[in-house]
Amino acid sequence: MNGEMDGVGVDNQQEYVPEKVDYVFKVVVIGDSAVGKTQILSRFAKKEFCLESKSTIGVEFQTRTVSIKSKVIKAQIWDTAGQERYRAVTTAYYRGALGAMLVYDISRRQSFDNLARWVEELRANSDNSIVIMLIGNKADLVEQRAVPTEDAVEFAKDQGLFFAETSALSGDNVDKAFFQLLEEIYAVVSKKSLECGRNGKSNGGDHAHATALKGSKIDVIAGSDLETSEMKNLSTCSC
Repeated sequence: MNGEMDGVGVDNQQEYVPEKVDYVFKVVVIGDSAVGKTQILSRFAKKEFCLESKSTIGVEFQTRTVSIKSKVIKAQIWDTAGQERYRAVTTAYYRGALGAMLVYDISRRQSFDNLARWVEELRANSDNSIVIMLIGNKADLVEQRAVPTEDAVEFAKDQGLFFAETSALSGDNVDKAFFQLLEEIYAVVSKKSLECGRNGKSNGGDHAHATALKGSKIDVIAGSDLETSEMKNLSTCSC
């Protein structure tokens, strides 16, 4: 499952505000505190970079609706606090996640060295088909680099992760990374849907496929089931 982002583009992928959403995919963004998780999410969801961003308290989420393979996908992206004291709270939010952004800071070696622990925690609390994208953020800090790209590529290969380096500050590769993650999630969901159909577990389109794929650790929500009024934005940063 490992791979890099070479050749992945977003020219033919556009943001939509549609009447109909085919699927809702839950994605979690995890990693040590201050690696730029909230900034990456803000850059993707709102095309913003908050210069006065504070550490995330607990959990918050944002959404962006895009088109993937002719399907309208609402990405529901959860930003989890990296501080140790919130770890017991955020583990519950891994459940139902189809994808994860595992983020480290290329200028902080410790944030990279802690990745194995994050992967272990993620896999212990999520479905074994979860798609994981390793992100080396703050790629603009070239002169302060403490994690060689080669080290990250090797780690990604060993763990079966996709990999990209991004800069939330400039926006470089942020959209590409998220779109590749969402495309890989859709591929997994489509495969599971076909398997459910062949096994006679679902019949009746996206809603039935989504229902068949729901479980204790995986949750594909059909767009018709989405009630945005029930989603509570827990954000503590207004930017």
